[in-house]
Amino acid sequence: MSVFKNIQGDKATWAIIALLSLISFLPVYSASGNLENVVQNGTAIGYLAKHAFLLIMGFGIMFGVHKIPTHFFKGLSLIGLPVVILLLIYTLAQGSTIGGANASRWIKIPFTSIGFQTSTLAMVVLMVYIARYLSKIRETPITFSASILPLWLPVFTVVALVFPANFSTAAIMFAMVMTLCFLGGYPIKYLLGIATTALVMGVLFVMTAKAFPGLFPNRVDTWISRIENFSSEEVTEADYQVERAKIAIATGGVFGLGTGKSVMKNFLPQSSSDFIFAIIIEEYGLFGGFLILGIYLFMLIRIIVIANSSPSFFGKLLAVGVGLPIIFQAFINMGVAVSLLPVTGQTLPLISSGGTSIWMTCLALGILLSASNKNNLVAQGPLADEETNPLEILSEQL
Repeated sequence: MSVFKNIQGDKATWAIIALLSLISFLPVYSASGNLENVVQNGTAIGYLAKHAFLLIMGFGIMFGVHKIPTHFFKGLSLIGLPVVILLLIYTLAQGSTIGGANASRWIKIPFTSIGFQTSTLAMVVLMVYIARYLSKIRETPITFSASILPLWLPVFTVVALVFPANFSTAAIMFAMVMTLCFLGGYPIKYLLGIATTALVMGVLFVMTAKAFPGLFPNRVDTWISRIENFSSEEVTEADYQVERAKIAIATGGVFGLGTGKSVMKNFLPQSSSDFIFAIIIEEYGLFGGFLILGIYLFMLIRIIVIANSSPSFFGKLLAVGVGLPIIFQAFINMGVAVSLLPVTGQTLPLISSGGTSIWMTCLALGILLSASNKNNLVAQGPLADEETNPLEILSEQL
């Protein structure tokens, strides 16, 4: 078929993405029943249709992006980074609060009712930008002073703008940045200094928020309570979802209750998003849970294969930079569901129902597939790391 002829890049990764997307429909439809019956907001069919629409749009984004020559992302990241920073400032400036806590994570897409979580776009753009910077300085001696403005100022700016309203995303973002810098050859002694600085700044933020609770909206009390509840043996109201998730997993057993037969979906407010993995285990048992885990592990293997097979240093870093956060987020979501980690609010990529986070996941996967597309790599010529288009010339000059 002509459609499949136009699909390029790593075929195994395409298969994994399609499989996860197809698997998502049954648990999303089943878990959305609680929104219809308990919350009395919408219908299961309506939520399923919305999920299908988001995935179809996401596949459109992924298909278009995977056709872009890999080296073009160097220049695009230079354009995208200031745009992302402005969007994050606008998001934070809204000052939205829930119970006094900063809830400024989303902005409304003009002329629609769709909310857009700007931090998800920030993650993708920042990782591409860092891959570009590390590939640019590969052949030059690395000094900390020379990298402060072009590397760490953008990193700390983006992370700081995400941090007040979304600690888990900011922490994942920073951890992925440090991982990519380590893999890109940035000196470990400098990374240790950066990590220490970030830790001190985080502690100062928390201390300031606790000392002056009315100074600015924040979610510090929420973060602290989640950690305390996770480490405490006492069951409180805050543990409501975690306890219901445990019951769902225990009820599922080895083979589960069967499709659509989950009971805990009626008691888990986030059953179709944050805790969908618990519903999957309840309905499909440990077999279903290990199947999902195995698929993400296979995706991780493909990311490593794509990175290793890329002829350019930028392509290697790009594959790891945009691919690894997806796997990391998946492991965190599953870890929360089985009570290995405190509640973070991270969804299960391509499976959880959600909004534009699906599109940003597909954007990252499109970039990953571009890095695996041999036609895109051939377009770079024999010197794979040389700049060959206006955007990259601007990138090199800056």
